[in-house]
Amino acid sequence: MSTPLAERMRPKTLEKYIGQKQIIGPDTALFSSIEKGSVPSMILWGPPGVGKTTLSYLIAKKANKQIHTISAISSGVKDVREVIQKVENNGLFNHEGTILFIDEIHRFSKSQQDSLLNAVEKGIITLIGATTENPSFEVIPALLSRCQVYTLEAHNKSDLVILLNQAIQEDTFLASKKIVLKETDLLLRISGGDARKLLNVFELIINICSSQSEIIISNDLVEKYAGSTMAFYDKQGENHYDIISAFIKSIRGSDPNAAVYWLARMIEGGEDPKFIARRLLIAASEDIGLANPTALVIANSTFQAVQSIGWPESRIILSQCAIYLATSPKGNAAYEAINHAQDLVRKTGDLSVPIHLRNAPTKLMKELGYGENYAYAHQFKGNFIYQEFMPEGLSNINLFRAGSSKKEQEIKNQLEQLWGKKYPSL
Repeated sequence: MSTPLAERMRPKTLEKYIGQKQIIGPDTALFSSIEKGSVPSMILWGPPGVGKTTLSYLIAKKANKQIHTISAISSGVKDVREVIQKVENNGLFNHEGTILFIDEIHRFSKSQQDSLLNAVEKGIITLIGATTENPSFEVIPALLSRCQVYTLEAHNKSDLVILLNQAIQEDTFLASKKIVLKETDLLLRISGGDARKLLNVFELIINICSSQSEIIISNDLVEKYAGSTMAFYDKQGENHYDIISAFIKSIRGSDPNAAVYWLARMIEGGEDPKFIARRLLIAASEDIGLANPTALVIANSTFQAVQSIGWPESRIILSQCAIYLATSPKGNAAYEAINHAQDLVRKTGDLSVPIHLRNAPTKLMKELGYGENYAYAHQFKGNFIYQEFMPEGLSNINLFRAGSSKKEQEIKNQLEQLWGKKYPSL
């Protein structure tokens, strides 16, 4: 058959839609609204193959609404305005409450998204946008405030098994074959919760084995014909950010096993090694910092080595660095200090630099007292002299707060000896 199995198995009614019961189940507010013909503008957010497009069409059908589709990949402001104008004039759809479905809405620029605002606000169209990206980052706030955001989850094992059995029983081609689902573990693992991918792989195997009188689906058969396909990893998508987040948090949490696992996921997914190395550099300062200053040196050396070597050897260097950082003492005093300092600057504004700290490159500046009474620390015992370096009114502000690591406690003790009450114990 020329039409893919995934397309043939698209449900025809909302009641036949598999999964996402948390947002579209019979007892949900959304389902109730749709039954009454009331469809809110919404953003459907979820990974590939969870049914965003299908759900949009089924919502329109259930609510008895006309639906028009454009793709953000191939469409622009002109296309959006044409649709809105035709709907407004009843030239294209002589029907109240037209739904405009925009696939991959995150690919629209700010100006393209802006072009939707008025029509959505006035109810000229009901917008349904589908995206694999976090709407908080990829959809402008003005549009986001006009839409409900529904999060679609990857299909669980139960959903996928139901889908396979439905395909075997209801698809004309598959129903003509004797198919036995002996083992589905590998097939489900390959799918990664993506129903489209599951059906595509399943159809591939059935087509290869179509001459057999009985097709027994087992892990060995799937391995033979479909291979251990790598888990989904989109270097530009949400999964990309989720995995690097898990990687960094594993390092922060001092778990080298988890750190190496997430590193392997990125390597197998074809991630840019320089991207990983940059994140290790950040972690070395943000999560370790003064607790072990050598961590930053190691991470920087890793970044330079990765730039010189590339794949596949860089994986060893990245693994070494990840394990080193994960097993290193942790401290975030530097990270917290700059956060406190920036917050203070935002609150207090551009305070004047104390006159004794100002530069005096001209005669006039010297006459005005710039730099006067500044004490040059190296002229004093221990290379230190007590003097004020903060702007007026901030002399008692303490931005550096040592953590519990041995090194940071040593730094705290040193500061207390020099400054006394200015750096009190915390």
